[in-house]
Amino acid sequence: MFARIRSLILTMLTVCMAAPVFAASHREAPLIANDPTADITDFYFFRSWENSDKAILIMNVIPGQEPGSGPNYFNFADDVLYEIHVDNNKDNIASNIVYQIRFKTEIRQPGNVFPLAYVALPPITALTGGGSEGLLVRQSYTVTEQRYGQRPRDLGTGPMFAVPSNVGPRTTPNYEQLAAKGVFPLKNGGRVFAGQRDETFYIDLGGTFDTLNLHISPILSDADDANDAIIVGAPGSGNADTFSGFNVNTIALEIPISELIGPKGNKLLGAYATTSRPKVSVIKKDGDRQNSARFVQVARMGNPLVNELIIATNMKDRWNATDAEDENEFVSFYCNSALATALNAVFGTGFPAMNREDLVNALLRYAPGPPVCGSGKTNEALAELLRVDLDAPATPAVGQKRLGPLAHDTSGNATPDRAGWPNGRRPNDDVTDVALRVVAGILINPVPNLGDGVNFNVGSVGTNKTANGIATMFPFLPTPFDGRDRRHIDPGESF
Repeated sequence: MFARIRSLILTMLTVCMAAPVFAASHREAPLIANDPTADITDFYFFRSWENSDKAILIMNVIPGQEPGSGPNYFNFADDVLYEIHVDNNKDNIASNIVYQIRFKTEIRQPGNVFPLAYVALPPITALTGGGSEGLLVRQSYTVTEQRYGQRPRDLGTGPMFAVPSNVGPRTTPNYEQLAAKGVFPLKNGGRVFAGQRDETFYIDLGGTFDTLNLHISPILSDADDANDAIIVGAPGSGNADTFSGFNVNTIALEIPISELIGPKGNKLLGAYATTSRPKVSVIKKDGDRQNSARFVQVARMGNPLVNELIIATNMKDRWNATDAEDENEFVSFYCNSALATALNAVFGTGFPAMNREDLVNALLRYAPGPPVCGSGKTNEALAELLRVDLDAPATPAVGQKRLGPLAHDTSGNATPDRAGWPNGRRPNDDVTDVALRVVAGILINPVPNLGDGVNFNVGSVGTNKTANGIATMFPFLPTPFDGRDRRHIDPGESF
């Protein structure tokens, strides 16, 4: 069985040339932990299962949103430049296409006298015109495309507004209908959405970062590992999805694949997301803030969890500020896996921790290259990008396997989902369990069914989704929890 799985993974890494995806990044570095509107929690890149001619790029920010956190709730930042960078010629430099998203906040009357951001006078059922009167704090935004060597292009076809937080059934009734009004067409034949969504990433987060003190045994049976709709041992086991009942802010782009492909029809792409702030910000005499036109990058993400569990603490903020194609500076952290060392220390295992050429090849290259761990140096451009082969067909939501090519049935036979990891990343891909196994060395040796036991997006609400929380329609993240009736499912509770 291992030979089949290993062969499949290596085939997808060398033929599909897609990098493995690690778990979500939330508060991953000292400085960005204090800047939630610029903190990229997750980045997704996949072929749409709603329209196979389109690709989806999603950036989430503002981690761990408690839905009832009024009166101001959660907004994007006007002074943050949100960007998604695309490499479409496989040179490991993601500057061929850059999508830039900027927000502008307005306080609408009677916000000059009323103390709340959103109010049901009347209920908020629209983003503009009738039904939007209660939307006292409203954000408009622009989407700009920058192609290398060309002038910037405004992709908007008219005014675009972010969908507000899901306050509750009195203030924002029929929230799904309101959110649908926040999907806007783009000039390139795509669509865009900006607003609040369910925190789709699922993990025993508290147990993971209590030095891998998971609520269950970290080795799953074949039967539990094959089940994409359970929490192992629940109810009553103490295991739970730490993010159940929490929301995030989402920027989702649907782009025609024809707009993304590179020279000679290349559909093997790499991408990453960044946030940047003005280099200089001063307060004028009248109290207004004046920002510099120049920006400084403060966060980035391609393959999540890289900054949390690969980069050393004293280098995390520097890594966030560095372009993805300059990963040579940090290659020693990939060669020597601190997470593998931690697994061995906690569980008494013997997973390889040194000279991890497999991690370098998987995360920083389109195809395996010459060894670098001996010297720690290479003349090639190493880049930490999320890579996807857009020639691979999309898998319908109901057929998706959370473990992608690692998926198996109860008899142990491989049943891979080739559209998932390592071919890009979709919201339901169980990158926590996959990350543990890749770091343990599954690309070079057999490893157990390592996992946290949380196998799906627990407690998701709304319609247009599968039973285990996979959204079937753009923007591909479920309806956010509302502030009045949200529920966090604690360890040991049923759901």
